[in-house]
Amino acid sequence: MTSPATSSLPFAVPAIDQSHLKQAPVTQDVLTIARKLPDGPRNLIGLTRVQLRQALIDVGVPEKQAKMRMGQLWQWIYVWGVRDFAAMTNLAKDLRATLAEAYVLEVPEVVTRQVSEDGTRKYLVRIAGGHEVEVVYIPETDRGTLCVSSQVGCTLTCSFCHTGTQKLVRNLTAAEIVGQVLVARDDLGEWPAPGQDVSELGPRRLSNIVLMGMGEPLYNFENVRDAMKIVMDPEGIQLSRRRITLSTSGIVPEIARTAEEIGCQLAVSFHATTDEVRNVLVPVNRKWNIETLLSALREYPALSNSERITFEYVMLRGVNDSDEDARRLVELIRGIPAKINLIPFNEWPGSPYQRSTKARIEAFADIVNAAGYASPVRRPRGEDIMAACGQLKSATERARKSRAAIAAEVANNA
Repeated sequence: MTSPATSSLPFAVPAIDQSHLKQAPVTQDVLTIARKLPDGPRNLIGLTRVQLRQALIDVGVPEKQAKMRMGQLWQWIYVWGVRDFAAMTNLAKDLRATLAEAYVLEVPEVVTRQVSEDGTRKYLVRIAGGHEVEVVYIPETDRGTLCVSSQVGCTLTCSFCHTGTQKLVRNLTAAEIVGQVLVARDDLGEWPAPGQDVSELGPRRLSNIVLMGMGEPLYNFENVRDAMKIVMDPEGIQLSRRRITLSTSGIVPEIARTAEEIGCQLAVSFHATTDEVRNVLVPVNRKWNIETLLSALREYPALSNSERITFEYVMLRGVNDSDEDARRLVELIRGIPAKINLIPFNEWPGSPYQRSTKARIEAFADIVNAAGYASPVRRPRGEDIMAACGQLKSATERARKSRAAIAAEVANNA
């Protein structure tokens, strides 16, 4: 299959200097990595309604009562944020004791909490097995966005991304994904008191979720889907699907499933206008190239009832930031309801790339805007605490390595 980036556009295809990069694998080899969770009581957080009802039946709740008890338990966990069975006063005392003996209500443990000068909060959280992931809360004047991780490390090998230099350890469970939301709400004080009307709390501080943290969400589809269904549940956290954005590097077979089974907003880590360049920046492009990806994306708005797709485009000096790239980009996406987020590259120790200049980013944006597409330039947030886009990586791993060691690791992995 020939990509339109090289076959139908009247622009020259730029060469990308690959002298400092080896040909990165599409994904990391993870077959030898143990991903078994430690034994212990089952965590009720992260279970779907059907699973939670069955968990109650399993400990002796009569089937005729199970739906009602499940609704009560759901409300305690996801409306009021209560994680002590003993405090769930509308459940019988003996049932509370039974639940406490058989199950747990656990969220990730906060290891460190950092607050940036701009108000961004970054949490390093520890999950089962002692693994750690990072979660970022970004406050804005009209909303508060939580950037959630879906894997420990990342299976992809995008050459510009700091997170991608950390080996994949395992997928997060639905409990560990939704648990990141609960941890942030704890820190923000967003839980009403039991019985209190949620509307009395005023505007939400955590109003949006982006699945843009560590990992590729579509390589952990079922857990991501179940976690987001919990977050969207109208009798729980109650976030609209329009306030949830899933970012993918282009795992084409799962895009239609995302539309049908989650229905959230979609963002695509696009970053290049030719297969030659995208093969280096986003190696999964060698599996599903630009033409194949765009074919799937053209179907997404109708399947999901989404207004438009967000194309994420990191600005790399001399690599993908020319006027020709801008013109190719608008031709490639023509006909797709879209906006283009231009992301100034967030440099990290050992990175093989540099951020495009402000003038170059503005010139690129002008071309995109003139073609009728919104092209906001993302303002880097939390750079002073390494919380910006593409910078997330386990702090404990980072602390063990010198700048030179990280640079050597990047060269070897790329």
